[in-house]
Amino acid sequence: MDFIDLLDPTAERDPVGRPLAPRGGEIRRIALLDIHKPRGDVFLDELELLLQAEGIDVARTAKPTFTKPAPADLRREIAESCDAVIEALAD
Repeated sequence: MDFIDLLDPTAERDPVGRPLAPRGGEIRRIALLDIHKPRGDVFLDELELLLQAEGIDVARTAKPTFTKPAPADLRREIAESCDAVIEALAD
């Protein structure tokens, strides 16, 4: 089983090793979710180019505001149409 070191930015002294989650198969479409934090769109723009260069279809989407969870219909749409989601957290 493969392990990855996760670093906790809240003053964790020793990284915790955790097993990787099982992979569900090939990723053909990824949702890039902009939560409307400053510069998150800049990060997602660059990531979109990298993913497309790898032949992955990208669906850009956004939350109405970063102060509240994504609406249920948006979460459902992402779950039904995409194999994975990346959420941009940037300032």
